[in-house]
Amino acid sequence: MAWLVAGLGNPGDRYARTRHNLGRMVVEELARSEGVRLKKVRFLPAELAELREGQERVLLVTSTRYMNESGPSYAGLAKKHDVPPERIVAVHDELEIPPGELHVKLGGGSGGHNGLKSLTQALRTPEYHRIRVGIGRPPGRQDPADYVLEPIGKRLEPDIAIWVDRAAEAVRSLIRDGLPATQDRFNRGAGRD
Repeated sequence: MAWLVAGLGNPGDRYARTRHNLGRMVVEELARSEGVRLKKVRFLPAELAELREGQERVLLVTSTRYMNESGPSYAGLAKKHDVPPERIVAVHDELEIPPGELHVKLGGGSGGHNGLKSLTQALRTPEYHRIRVGIGRPPGRQDPADYVLEPIGKRLEPDIAIWVDRAAEAVRSLIRDGLPATQDRFNRGAGRD
């Protein structure tokens, strides 16, 4: 039975380097590091790459729809490949976690995240794994929607690359070692040098 890793984000160059696309960046990094390419799926608004993590078959997926309507892309592929919700991993940005920290969990609410709302609605359950990549709250009185959708500045790019690498390793750990071991290693700064 396969795993499905959903890299939540928005399609297109306008959103490619924004905080809201961290989930998508993680899936793209996993594909790049394994030498596989995300390819358009016929009849579904999604891109898919396949790899192996140990003995596990892993489907890397990004939606070609915007975040708030991306859930059916992931749910459709999960159904097509007989992937149950507990073997789905949604990777996404999280305002409520300090920048660069990770939190890995199973189930929960959407916390106002439109990608999670759409995925939960499409799957008809919130019982899937989440790898939450902390981006922190916006500075001052900046609107959170503007904050997550503004381009990442050059100064922050090296940090973002580290966050993406750590989140990609958390995905591998979750599939390889399970939830408790991954939580021990990654949650809220655990395992940092």
